[in-house]
This record gives sequence, C-alpha cells and structure tokens, in this order.
Amino acid sequence: MEIGMTLPVMEPDLWAEPGTLEAWARAIDTGPWSSLCFGERLAFDNPETLTLLGAVTAWTTDVPIALTVLVPQLHEPVPLAKALATADRLCGGRLTVGVGVGGRDEDYRAAGADLSTRTMREMAERVGVMRRVWAGERVVEATLPVGPPPGQAGGPPVLVGTMGPRTVQHAATWADGLAGVTLDLDVDAVASLFDLARSSWAEAGRPAPRLTTSFWFALDDGDGAARTQVHRHLRHYMNWLPASLVDAMAPTTGFAGTAAELEETLRGFAALGCDEVQLIPTSCDRDQLAAAADVVRRLG
Repeated sequence: MEIGMTLPVMEPDLWAEPGTLEAWARAIDTGPWSSLCFGERLAFDNPETLTLLGAVTAWTTDVPIALTVLVPQLHEPVPLAKALATADRLCGGRLTVGVGVGGRDEDYRAAGADLSTRTMREMAERVGVMRRVWAGERVVEATLPVGPPPGQAGGPPVLVGTMGPRTVQHAATWADGLAGVTLDLDVDAVASLFDLARSSWAEAGRPAPRLTTSFWFALDDGDGAARTQVHRHLRHYMNWLPASLVDAMAPTTGFAGTAAELEETLRGFAALGCDEVQLIPTSCDRDQLAAAADVVRRLG
C-alpha cells in the first residue's frame, strides 16, 4: 500500500508564516510519500486550487500530485480541462484528479454556479467533456482543438470522491477509481465500499479501480494533545456546520495518537487491499510531517 501526504491547505494558521506551502511541498517531494495531495474549497481561506497546482508543479520534481477533490460544477469544463492538461504537462504526467459534487451550497454561490447542477450525472457529463478535450477533439467551434495535450495520453486519471455506495455504482462506468475519505477509521466500512467498487467496475467491464481513502491525523506522545489538535482543525474546516455537531463528531473523527498507533492503523488499511491512504494534517507543524514520514519508512 502507498501512503500520500496532504498539504495543510485548510489550516487556520496556514498564512501565519510565508513559505509554509512551499516548504511542505519540497519536504513531501523528497520524503517517502507516494503522492502530494490537496483539495478544493471556494468560500474558505484556503489557496485557490488551480493556482496552487501551478506552484506545486514548480516546487516538486518527482512526487505524484493528487487533487483529492475538485468540483467540476464550480468551473466551465473546457477551461478547466485546459488548466489541468497544462499542469499535467508541466509536471511530466504526475497528476491525478479526484472529482466530487461538493457538499456546500456556499461554494456554489461563490462560483456563481447553479445549485441544480450539483448531481452525479452533471459531474460525469463535465468529466466527459474534459476527456474529449484531452483526447484532442474539437469540442468548440474553433480552428484548432483546445490544447495543450496533457502529459498523460488521454489525460490524468479521474477518481471519484465518495463515502457512499450510490456514488460508487454510478461512477463505475466512467471513473478510474475512488478518492474516498473515512471519518471514523471504520476499516470494515471501507472494505465493504472497496468490495462494491471492485464488483461494480467488473460488472461495467472496466479495469479494476484504483482504491484510495484518506483521514485526518495528529500525533502526540500519548498525552491527548493530538485529539485537541484534531478538534481545533475540525472546528475551522467544518465551519458550515453547527459547532455543537462538530464538537460531537470530534472525539471519534480522524486519527489522534502515537506514531506506533498510526502504524497499526495503516497496517489495517493495507490488509484490506487499499492502494493508497492519504493522510490529512491538522497542523502546519513540520515536526508532525517528519514524524509521520518516520512511520511510513518503518512500514517500508
């Protein structure tokens, strides 16, 4: 099993020091990580996703780049396809794109997007347009096709962001795999979702899907500080939910514990046939990044 690391793009103290994202990106590029990850939000204080993607292609040379969640309905599909093809070419074909319908009305409002388009069907249609652009088809009336061609033939792999079976079954006909997230580290629930994906892709006559999942993490020495750190992060990230609901979720959401306990948790995901786990930091502290890297090295 591979293990990726997410940039701390949703952290409340991200902008406290200049160079945080570049330092993290360069450290991930030289570390034991299988991918450098980040996702999209619009009505939030995180960096704009496509701008950051361009920066990451310049800051790194080797590590694969994974957009864990991009919401196609917040963009026009042809310019989005062009932007992603450009990034894939600039980074030498290291890009994977996760797509999702998004769970926040405020992001749609900020983009001026129609809330009625927040459906799996609309997302799949937009991905289809993007793939036609990447294939070099003339999708608009113009002298030349919209380019450049992506670094990977046919464009970057597209994974679907999901936590539920209906999304998995719908995506089996068009996605290349799953970009999942597990809130409570329920390995049995993830295993069931992966089994459904394998069978759904097989029934659709598709190659076996790439199966990934992600979870928030914080490390401590057993003193309970990690759980406080996760709680703080969730209060900021889940700001569209009532604080009382976030507080109720916080004690069981994500991983909080020692390095040895994280190693044990990751071994559990490896046992169910997960292709990649992507860790989501709940701090900009690079000591947390280094400690997690040590766990990955021990796992081999």
